[in-house]
Amino acid sequence: MQISDVPDLAHTRPHPMHWLATATAMAGVVALAGLLQPGAATASQTGSEPARTAAGEAPLPAPDPAAVDYPLECGGAGTVVVRRASGDLDGDRNPETVAAVRCEAGSGTPPQGVYVLTRAAEAEPRIVATLVDPKDKRSVGPDFEIRDGVILATLLGYSGPEVPSCCPDEEERVSWQWENGAFVRAERPEARSV
Repeated sequence: MQISDVPDLAHTRPHPMHWLATATAMAGVVALAGLLQPGAATASQTGSEPARTAAGEAPLPAPDPAAVDYPLECGGAGTVVVRRASGDLDGDRNPETVAAVRCEAGSGTPPQGVYVLTRAAEAEPRIVATLVDPKDKRSVGPDFEIRDGVILATLLGYSGPEVPSCCPDEEERVSWQWENGAFVRAERPEARSV
């Protein structure tokens, strides 16, 4: 018979105290892992400081859509903000503004662009996303709001070039939501022709 050089390990049998110590250590590891998660994505451009509010600070005011120069080619005419909605889209507790903008026109239904605006503490509002390009020849209907961080809109358009510009004949209900660093568009139920 060979005698072991290792002393008798009487503590190798689990006791309730061992289980309690193991459970406490695991809870600590899980809690630490929860604290080391990456920060939430924001609707700001890469490299810019996301606007965040510390406990007790008031959120920044929503960006004013009248203070922004829009990338519309209006041939010397000005721009008009047709619809606007404000709300927190990226979870940073500071509201963004979504604006439907078109060129000033005497008649017809000029196409609109839909833009997301944000601002840093003392900075001017700026465009961070274009949701609808005016080249798409769409306009925004009366259904335009932000609800629970989701942009909801009805887009009006034309089935063909023979449809008069005064009278869009198509309707599309859409939404956009901030996901993984971008606004993701989705169709909403009840899309139909007007």
